[in-house]
Amino acid sequence: MNNLEFRVPKDEKEFNEYDLFRWRLLRKPIGKTIESLKDEYEDNSFHLVGVIDNQIVACGRLHFIDDSKAQIRYMAVDKEYQRRGLGTSMLAVLESHAKDNNVDKIILNARDHAIKFYTAAKYKILEKYHGSDTGIPHTTMTKDI
Repeated sequence: MNNLEFRVPKDEKEFNEYDLFRWRLLRKPIGKTIESLKDEYEDNSFHLVGVIDNQIVACGRLHFIDDSKAQIRYMAVDKEYQRRGLGTSMLAVLESHAKDNNVDKIILNARDHAIKFYTAAKYKILEKYHGSDTGIPHTTMTKDI
């Protein structure tokens, strides 16, 4: 995967492809609309895509809660590219961006099937998260960076 590139979506077309990718992997399977992706942090977030051969294969988003804390949301890797380190690399880029902006703590609400992934990246479990609109069990996790 020498041609893997992590970047902010480069233009409106790629932002639309990024939205479709997030929706297709995270929301469509549970019957949610594409509009359900958007929240009050969307316009002020750091959006990241993993691209191979001009095709989005991974995504993630970071938004700032306050001067020292940020939240990661919408992490996904296309099934064909899972278990190849893309998620770990994506997480590292998001954490690096947070550090570059003087954040020292990241929180996230992991789908329970992803807890092992995040604990391997040194995230600690805080508590069960009950605020999800997906109906999928989530757990709040945190990491000091």
